[in-house]
Amino acid sequence: MRQWYKNKSIYFAISVILGIACLSYMTSVSNNSKKVVEEPLLVRSMTVRMGNDVQSFRYSGVVHGRYESQLAFRVNGKILNRKIDVGSIVKPGDTLMQMDSSDSQLSVQVAEAALNSAESKMKLAKDNLGRSQALYEGGALSKAAYDAALDTCNAAQAAYVQAQAQLQQLENQLQYCSLRADNAGVVSAIKVEAGQFVATGTPVLTLVQDGEREVEISVPENRIDDLSKVTSIKVSFWALPETIVEGQVREVSPVADPVARTFKVRISLIKAPEDIKLGMTSSVELNMSGSEQAALATIPLSAIYQTNGTPSVWVISKGIANLREIQVAGFEHDQVKVSAGLNNGEVIVTAGANKLLEGQKVRLMDMSE
Repeated sequence: MRQWYKNKSIYFAISVILGIACLSYMTSVSNNSKKVVEEPLLVRSMTVRMGNDVQSFRYSGVVHGRYESQLAFRVNGKILNRKIDVGSIVKPGDTLMQMDSSDSQLSVQVAEAALNSAESKMKLAKDNLGRSQALYEGGALSKAAYDAALDTCNAAQAAYVQAQAQLQQLENQLQYCSLRADNAGVVSAIKVEAGQFVATGTPVLTLVQDGEREVEISVPENRIDDLSKVTSIKVSFWALPETIVEGQVREVSPVADPVARTFKVRISLIKAPEDIKLGMTSSVELNMSGSEQAALATIPLSAIYQTNGTPSVWVISKGIANLREIQVAGFEHDQVKVSAGLNNGEVIVTAGANKLLEGQKVRLMDMSE
């Protein structure tokens, strides 16, 4: 029994010693961690400078004509031949396509014969009216008979006028079998070939009229409102690297493209040189004046600290780092445009942001280090 009490005392003493040792160790670790947190961390920093920056956007585009006409036949029929190709330069009155006109020619011949018949009947009616008038004035013809002769003459004259109009209409249809250019320009597209039957009003080719040239670009829906802030537009061309032309927004589509969800914008080219051809690839730079924008700060991309999908930066005040959310206006190479969240003259961390904790003391790096 005495031995048992002796062993129990030894075990108790050992447990007390181990407990004291563990408590001392935990206290030491806690103190060391506190020292690490409180130890100022060396970081690289910069002073924020706000300014009205000139923001610009670039879009690719294609050169088009100011006026593009979709030409079509005004009658039904089968196309016999076409006298132009894509890229053909035409003048007003040039024949572009021919349609089979055999039926129209026969209709004109029938109308001509009907006109001749109506003319003969009109002449006969006039002669009868003249004789009837002489007899009526001499008292040898009744008033009813004279009125009948007058009515027959009037009807014959009306039939003659009707035959004239019908002939003119059929002659016009015969002319419509030839598709002619209304204006000078260049053929940009052909949609039918010889031997094909087309209905009235079906577009068969596209004619780009001579004159103004434009560039069509596609602008995303989140940039449409920025078009009202544009102060200058520069248009360059891939095939003409030395050519830069001033542009002006002429037309903005009110409806987005159902597939791309972008809006078509037409840019008029001011004093465009003659060597700019249709279909050329272009680059359109839209510049917005800084006086019309809020002041922006430009900071390095390395200063951004992402938390829960929100961009933030570490702002240093009195040697203490505090995390602050910002609003990003855009990116340019390795720089970030900040529109909100920073003030002029504030100091932010540009290197070492991922190692900081909220409220941690920091030491700014000397540029000589």
